[in-house]
Amino acid sequence: MSAEKKIFIDAQNSVLGRLASFAAKKALQGEQVAIVNAEKVVITGSSDYAMQKLKIKIDLHSKGNPRKGPKCSRMPDKVLRRAIRGMLPFERKRGREAFKRVQVFISIPAEMQGKQFTKLDVAAHSAKQRYVELGTICKLLGAKW
Repeated sequence: MSAEKKIFIDAQNSVLGRLASFAAKKALQGEQVAIVNAEKVVITGSSDYAMQKLKIKIDLHSKGNPRKGPKCSRMPDKVLRRAIRGMLPFERKRGREAFKRVQVFISIPAEMQGKQFTKLDVAAHSAKQRYVELGTICKLLGAKW
């Protein structure tokens, strides 16, 4: 097999959905994707609406047995990873293998300090839009990191 290419993405001020679709496409093409600063991803719209959507998802997942699941994470890296998974054909082998090639981190880990990160122009948000950071929403819902 050929050596896989690895992409390092800085997610600061990137829109959640656009970043997730870009990462999903690259993973399906066979490239390793590493995303840092997941807590600084932007969700456009009002903070109340974004909070409501994530709160409903968490409440629906916690209706079952709390010890057995299903469970929905409140951590920003897991929320971003789940958004990427939603854009992959996860029920097929190709999608599951692509999902294994995606790594998401909160802030920048020590082993990636010297790496060159790319900022995505396609995922950048304009300053005119209302927005809230994913880390803020997750902290309000009870995430601790």
